[in-house]
Amino acid sequence: MNSTPVIDHPEYLRHRQWMNSAIALAQAAGAANEVPVGAVIVDSQGNIIASAENRRERDKDPTAHAEILALRQAGQVLQNWYLSNCTLYVTLEPCPMCAGAIIQARLKLLVYGADDPKTGAIRTVANIPDSACSYHRVTVIGGILESACRAQLQAWFARQRQLKQHGKANRDEEL
Repeated sequence: MNSTPVIDHPEYLRHRQWMNSAIALAQAAGAANEVPVGAVIVDSQGNIIASAENRRERDKDPTAHAEILALRQAGQVLQNWYLSNCTLYVTLEPCPMCAGAIIQARLKLLVYGADDPKTGAIRTVANIPDSACSYHRVTVIGGILESACRAQLQAWFARQRQLKQHGKANRDEEL
């Protein structure tokens, strides 16, 4: 269920704090030529127990999404795959693979920044958490620091297009 946060509510301020941590991780991913997505998992006491950024290119691993890496790390920290008292903060709406992993982990809360109009599997393109195939209902809050998350992604993709175009221009000059 999507809920609209009250801007000055202490819980909303905490969500912003943790999303800012995820944004910093996404920045590091972008600097490493990865799609800039960052994820942070916080336990019930408000401690970060896992943090990750996209690593698909560096690890040559199609499953190395920030969410998957953070879920793995949290399981190791807690010595348990069952993360029912944890909250995942991620800068971009999770894809189908990550949505499935979130359900498998039994997360209590998912907080994400920007909707993903191409592969978003939480609310935008599909709704895996509320589908008939989901046996766990995770609470979802979308749109936390949405503008910052979206701007970060758009700037990175614009730069990638620019670099690709520049590279094409250089190849054309060589011919």
